Amino acid sequence: MNSPISKAEQDALVDHSISLDDKYTLERGRAFMTGTQALIRLTMLQRQADVKAGLNTAGFITGYRGSPLGAVDMTAAKAKKHLEKNHIKFHPGVNEDLAATSVWGTQQVNLFPGAKYDGVFGVWYGKGPGVDRCGDVFKHANLAGTSKHGGVLVIAGDDHAAKSSTAAHQSEHILKACGIPVLYPSSVQEYLDYGLHGIAMSRYTGLWVSMKCVTDVVESGCVVEVDPDRIKPIIPTDFVMPADGVHIRTPDPVLAQETRMNNYKWYAALAYARANKLNQIIWDSPNAKIGIITAGKSYLDTRQALADLGIDEQVAKDIGIRLYKIGMTWPLESDGVREFATGLEEILVVEEKRQILEYALKEELYHWEEAARPRVVGKFDDTGEWTNIQGTGHGEWLLPATYELSPAQIAHAIASRISRYFAGHPVEKLVKERVEYLEAKEAALNSVSKPDANKDRIPHFCSGCPHNTSTKVPEGSRALAGIGCHYMVTWMDRESSTFTHMGGEGVTWVGAAPFTNEQHIFSNLGDGTYYHSGLLAIRAAVSGNVNITYKILFNDAVAMTGGQEFDGPLDPGMISRQIAAEGVHPIIVVTDEPEKYPANYPWAAGVTVRHRSELDAVQRELRECKGVSAMIYDQTCASEKRRRRKKIGKDGKPGFPDPAKRAVINEAVCEGCGDCSVQSNCLSVEPLETDFGRKRQINQSSCNKDYSCVNGFCPSFVTVEGGKLKKPAKTKIEAGGSFDVTSLPQPVLPSTATPYGVIVTGVGGTGVITIGQIMAMAAHLQGKSCSVLDMTGLAQKGGAVMSHVRLADKAEDIQSTRVGTGMADLVIGCDLIVTAGKEAISRMGEGRTHGAINSSSSPTATFIKNPNWQFPAGSAENEIRKACGDTLVDMVDATNIATALMGDSIAANMFMLGYSWQKGWVPLTEAALMRAIELNGVAIDFNKQAFNWGRVAANDLNAVIRLTTPAQVIELKRAPSLDDVINKRVAFLTDYQNAAYAQTYADFVAQVKAAESKIVDGKALRLTEAVAKYLFKLMAYKDEYEVARLYTDGKFQKKIADMFEGDYAINFHLAPPLFAKRDDKGHLIKQQFGPWMMKAFGVLASLKSLRGTALDIFGYTEERRMERALPVEYKQLISKLIPQLNAENLNKAVALASIPEDIRGYGHVKERHFKAAKEKEAKLLAEFAMAPANKEAA
Repeated sequence: MNSPISKAEQDALVDHSISLDDKYTLERGRAFMTGTQALIRLTMLQRQADVKAGLNTAGFITGYRGSPLGAVDMTAAKAKKHLEKNHIKFHPGVNEDLAATSVWGTQQVNLFPGAKYDGVFGVWYGKGPGVDRCGDVFKHANLAGTSKHGGVLVIAGDDHAAKSSTAAHQSEHILKACGIPVLYPSSVQEYLDYGLHGIAMSRYTGLWVSMKCVTDVVESGCVVEVDPDRIKPIIPTDFVMPADGVHIRTPDPVLAQETRMNNYKWYAALAYARANKLNQIIWDSPNAKIGIITAGKSYLDTRQALADLGIDEQVAKDIGIRLYKIGMTWPLESDGVREFATGLEEILVVEEKRQILEYALKEELYHWEEAARPRVVGKFDDTGEWTNIQGTGHGEWLLPATYELSPAQIAHAIASRISRYFAGHPVEKLVKERVEYLEAKEAALNSVSKPDANKDRIPHFCSGCPHNTSTKVPEGSRALAGIGCHYMVTWMDRESSTFTHMGGEGVTWVGAAPFTNEQHIFSNLGDGTYYHSGLLAIRAAVSGNVNITYKILFNDAVAMTGGQEFDGPLDPGMISRQIAAEGVHPIIVVTDEPEKYPANYPWAAGVTVRHRSELDAVQRELRECKGVSAMIYDQTCASEKRRRRKKIGKDGKPGFPDPAKRAVINEAVCEGCGDCSVQSNCLSVEPLETDFGRKRQINQSSCNKDYSCVNGFCPSFVTVEGGKLKKPAKTKIEAGGSFDVTSLPQPVLPSTATPYGVIVTGVGGTGVITIGQIMAMAAHLQGKSCSVLDMTGLAQKGGAVMSHVRLADKAEDIQSTRVGTGMADLVIGCDLIVTAGKEAISRMGEGRTHGAINSSSSPTATFIKNPNWQFPAGSAENEIRKACGDTLVDMVDATNIATALMGDSIAANMFMLGYSWQKGWVPLTEAALMRAIELNGVAIDFNKQAFNWGRVAANDLNAVIRLTTPAQVIELKRAPSLDDVINKRVAFLTDYQNAAYAQTYADFVAQVKAAESKIVDGKALRLTEAVAKYLFKLMAYKDEYEVARLYTDGKFQKKIADMFEGDYAINFHLAPPLFAKRDDKGHLIKQQFGPWMMKAFGVLASLKSLRGTALDIFGYTEERRMERALPVEYKQLISKLIPQLNAENLNKAVALASIPEDIRGYGHVKERHFKAAKEKEAKLLAEFAMAPANKEAA
């Protein structure tokens, strides 16, 4: 057991010379960097190596962003000064194939006079679909060749599991078809090493050379060795090149290019791989019988699987395992294969997706004598691929080609193949135990953790996202989806389905329109995609003469991949002129700020600008137009607004206007109908549980000030203009007291002699990945080895996000970047739902994993569609406790505590890290963590305070809860008794009307209570409770007098005063039925009323005695008549049920008594709910009437 380390000792362990710039500036030594950063650094290393070799070269980086390479352009932009210092130009491409074409141009520089450099090396990047798109230019440029001192490296980003893609992709096959060799690095270190080899190989062979990058490496971070002398390419001496060489030239006959490619270039690549030992036998045995061949991520997973099975190098030698690591997966070098395969009885090929290595290996072994030829298994077991078992067309899968492989799957496969070789060896028992554990874990997960839309976090538009509004379509129409954030509309209730590849938006309609009676379609097209290639799709639609409306969603950023700017000039006026020139008409601009466009703004002729409140009407107009029309929806990306608002310019102003205006809901007026969620589709509209049922509230921390929620047809919304949110009062911390962090005991920290695995879970967009980054940097500062992998991608849009952090004393102890099945030592659960998901639960080991879990409830996107959605707190907590062990899990209401202490829910994540550290579950020193927070450079003091409050809470949670929770709220946490429920409502109805009115309520409830008591025999009076709640709901209907009373009784004013400070005004958003205008559907239109409305409310509230009398001017509307009739009809219904009540039909009676729960809202919303409730009531009445008959029949 370690003993606590003093602060002085902690500080001494931290290397204060380390800086964030080390990844680009350190000439020699250890630096922490991500895979993406390594891709940028390798270009600098190449330039430095060239200078050392006496060459004056330059570099060129271009491509197109996309997960898992979504951050390459932002990373390169941040490193601009370092790149320029090394004569490297970064230029993001308009799209992938044009970017690749520009790289082709770098190899032509030295063909003509005027070249400023000896050569230019080019680096292209793009995700798998972008690789597919570039097939044409790749083939042409690869045939043409590279320059002698230039070279080209193709960075292909593959999303094997399609977590952030519209298709699971694997680039090796198309790269092979283009004749481009494929290097597959397995670590961030190999990004540097293989990258340098790739450029050297490209220069030697005249080929473009690719490097395959997958999420597990490119989005991971670790400590790497930076050394200019680490890689010294060896030029083969055993390969004879053609007399005229293999490099680019002009003129160059097409067939001459083919001859060089087929006769020399690929074989030169094999010679280079052989000379530089890119493929290596890692483990060998004098009695080797079984070989494992693998590459890249699969190599890491294989090493992890072997370690999990208890097989290290010595055990492998004992039982006859030979391990072959492939650096160049295509073409496969044959001499190395021959050396590897000789003497083996069987070879297991471990690779993700479709076979590349397996087919090449089998081809190499095909001509071996049968006695010497080892058996090869990989994707399929001994039955083989082409065995038609039970009509499947193939044999039994061993390592499937779908999704991605895990160390657990690979361990299964290895164990099944080597069992005959380890009989009698001590490892036999360990292997069997591990396999049994994996099988048990898998069975448990399959039984309890199937995907559930009501429980899982599904990615969704950010709060205030323009797409929440722009993707709506009018009733009777449908839309086609496209690439970008708006693609998520395909799993929302928006009548939008099917999609195309990037730049093909809407063109499927050209093929479908002639063969259907459907007359018109909408197609969503993001502005980033428009600039990439979408304009061509519009041209194709015009050419096809089809009726289509393009909704060009201009949100001023490439939001899907991180909010990058466009790769060139673009604005709504330019778009209008371009598409008008293509023949698009009419063009209407819809925006949340029509006033921002001056009268002389350069629109195309005939363009009109409308407010977004007219969106439905605009679309109805456009769908009647013949030909191709367009709506440009102009509203800035919500996340980009937030980012820009945080950036304060030299003039002291934020980078984007931040209006002093916030929407607030008066929960007493709110009916819980959910129309605000329907109108806004916004995650910041959250449930609020009150004594009078579920209402709504605005999460001010996540709100991006879109204000579309205010359009919900409900008078409960106000906007507070001016002033600002109050910051929480600073807690006076007495030295030596329970809140003094300096007086807390120092925890005993865990050891990292064996790798320590941490899982951090949370919701995308809430800063959760910062926790993993801080821990990894802290480990680096302490001289430990570490890796951090952030599983984000599309999940950054409000979905499930997970960071895998692995810490060890030695780098060689960390193989896979993911924490293995059941191998987590700590789970920092920043979100309960994500932590209880299958992916996180699979990492937890009972009796091993400690859990620090944020128990605060945060609704999922399901709540937007289902107002009755319930947070699955109980079931989620049970899953976690079962997976870790009950005593190892701490549940902490971190969001509410951190918000009360720090004024922002974002503090909860760092609070949880501090909590975990104080518990002794984080194997890093406080000094290192504090320094890492400083190096992170964002909200340093804020994050340190949040960390320290987490420490205080871990030491005395109850004291912190008492500090942050008002006493009366604590008292309310006990479940109210039936008498409490009734008495509270009697008091409310007395204020609502008068004591006599309240007494009629109490008398009727008493009748029901007396009748039910005779039946239930001392059990809970469920029917009475239902009647108490829902008769009250109907009697306390919210007419004009009541809304006025609920605004002027002092409670709402106090709420606002507690929330805001400074000079502010309250505006109300109402639709008075007597004089409000109506829309084209006949619905009342809300309008804004100023602070003077409070006085009007005061007068109205005083007139409540007129309610229901002849003098009630509001009482003559259809809605008020219905509301007055409802309690009368309800009492008649219950009175009719009571004489028939028995134990068998009691449940049905309770359901009938609860029908008013479904009658929610105001105006047309309430009318819709009323009709649905009456249909439900009729069905339940029929079932109630049949209940006794059913019993008699039985």
